Amino acid sequence: MRVALFTEVFLPKIDGVVNTLCRLLEHLAQRGHQAILFAPAGSPTRYAGTPVIGLPAVPLPFYPELRLVPPTVDVRDHLFAFDPDLIHVFNPVSLGLAGLRHAQEMGIPVAASYQTDLPGFMTRWGLGALSELMWEFLRWVHDQADLNFCPSYFTLQELERRGFRNLRVWGRGVDVERFHPRHADPQWRARLTGDQPDAPVILTVSRLSPEKRISMLRPLADALSQARLVIVGDGPARRMLEYQFSGTPTVFTGYLYGADLATAYASADIFVLTSANETFGNVVLEAMASGLPVVVPDSGGQLDYVQHEVNGLIYDDEDPEALIAQVARLIGDPLLARRLGAAGRAWAETRRWEHVLDGLIADWETIVHPTQLILSQGVSMLFGT
Repeated sequence: MRVALFTEVFLPKIDGVVNTLCRLLEHLAQRGHQAILFAPAGSPTRYAGTPVIGLPAVPLPFYPELRLVPPTVDVRDHLFAFDPDLIHVFNPVSLGLAGLRHAQEMGIPVAASYQTDLPGFMTRWGLGALSELMWEFLRWVHDQADLNFCPSYFTLQELERRGFRNLRVWGRGVDVERFHPRHADPQWRARLTGDQPDAPVILTVSRLSPEKRISMLRPLADALSQARLVIVGDGPARRMLEYQFSGTPTVFTGYLYGADLATAYASADIFVLTSANETFGNVVLEAMASGLPVVVPDSGGQLDYVQHEVNGLIYDDEDPEALIAQVARLIGDPLLARRLGAAGRAWAETRRWEHVLDGLIADWETIVHPTQLILSQGVSMLFGT
């Protein structure tokens, strides 16, 4: 299959969309499929053997890390030369609109991914009055796709309620060898605990921006002063958060990648998610693969796979005291923490990337070759196979 991909973000930016795209490009190359990626300028020219076409982009004034390619950009020459069987647009808000337009003009099947809860984030940014307008815009965009993917059933149900059509769940996977309990490092732990490695280590991994609600951890740091808090990530709110957490036993590591990130997970005791608007929660799955008990809010895509008191703990997403109570339970009950961590690791082992991405390719086939699908279904019904 030949697939043209359009994305609003790519390397060197790091987030869940970019990580998923990198995994997808690697998998397509391994399976012998051809791809081309359109992205904002500044990205590498190739990734996993896939050509990356960088296009002029303009940074958003209030979010300079996000650079948008105007929807009027014309990449027809690239598409004609590549001759794709399918166009897939990721989080289409600007460049993705160009992908949708070209797909319609060229008669190419098109899939779209809904991956970020922009309306929910707008509310967190204090722009709640614009949230409904964003829902209308996104519904109009996704109505143009033959198939719309979302990362979780939690998100699918919300989109159905909002009138989105042609929905399919495309979940996420995890590298269970990279993220593994065996990567725990006593030296790393001693460094981040100020040479008090016996102190409980509470970890979060997140982009540091207001909508991620990292500030919820400040009351936790005060209430559980015997613990050490490690915040992995970076973003526009980092300076404000460092000021807010001054005087507490909190360490900001900045972004971590590869083996360093895996070590951070495996060397901690408890993982906490504060964001209530995640469409899947990749970091939660990475923490579970690393053997950590996870504490997550009762809103977001992580509810697809985190079961309260089975493989994690769930708290009221608007109640900081509930978050503190669940973390305190784990600190006070090591047996519970170990049981939940082991159950989380077992579940993560069922979500290997290769199975998840093979499922995506099979779903692509349903819109690239719809006649073949109908015929195969008819034969199955006729012969009872």
